[in-house]
Amino acid sequence: MISVIICTYNRDKYIYNVLKSIAQGSLSTDYYEIVLVDNNCTDNTRSEVERFCADFPAVNLHYHVETNQGLSHARNRGIKESKGDLLVYVDDDATVNPEYLATYADWFEKHPETDAAGGPIIPHYETGSEPRWMTYFIKRLLTGYLFFGNKPGPFPGENYPGGGNAAYRSCVFRKVGLYNVELGRNGENLGGGEEKDIFDKMKREGMRFSYLPDAILYHSIPAYKLEPDYFNRLTKGIGQSERARTLRIGKASYRKRKLSELKKWCATILLWCFYLITFRPQCGNMLIRFRRNVTLGLLGKL
Repeated sequence: MISVIICTYNRDKYIYNVLKSIAQGSLSTDYYEIVLVDNNCTDNTRSEVERFCADFPAVNLHYHVETNQGLSHARNRGIKESKGDLLVYVDDDATVNPEYLATYADWFEKHPETDAAGGPIIPHYETGSEPRWMTYFIKRLLTGYLFFGNKPGPFPGENYPGGGNAAYRSCVFRKVGLYNVELGRNGENLGGGEEKDIFDKMKREGMRFSYLPDAILYHSIPAYKLEPDYFNRLTKGIGQSERARTLRIGKASYRKRKLSELKKWCATILLWCFYLITFRPQCGNMLIRFRRNVTLGLLGKL
């Protein structure tokens, strides 16, 4: 049994379509349930979910309201309410390809050594086009973009599945614990780090992650996510979350993270020079702004 966990906060514009894309997938409804966690929505989310249930009565959907505000609270509630041996997190502002759940079901059945997996995350720009200042690094940050080719296998390097398209054996959370509720988004606060925290714990336990190119998620990117205010709030939130996450581990971890930030600055400056000499200064300037905001948040200067 697969439990598809969707945590949502005021996304009535998207919630029907993500549910529909799951229901219209190739995997029979006998093999999965949907656990939808409403994290205090104030819009028409409930009525949109009811519309979906009327249109797709064969889907086993459970609706829960999590009153503790925050994505980590909602994700933990999803774990507690799930009945499946495999837990699949799907973003509430996305859609998935028809083979999505079947890909995860088949892989985990044939590969008992895999503890978690994730697939590509492809941005869908509601503006119709990608901004000229977008770079690979900014794209991963703003849109969750993730693509490592068309062959399944281990995640390369230090990479791990994106939080909005990730599958875990349920036993993982019994071994490493739940999401840290001090991290992650909370209402309009754009914090993060809760996914990295989980995967760091999994790595320390020697757990394995697999990349599955056929489990594709298409992430909707509205115009406001491309505006400077959102970008600044998001990048500052990353730095603040990294400060909280590493200090929770210990001062040595925090010092190591600050040293890593210095190295990232060196790489950022080199990239800025590259974009300058290739007549794309707007790309380099966005990277500098990104690094500056993360650093300020990391140092607690905000």
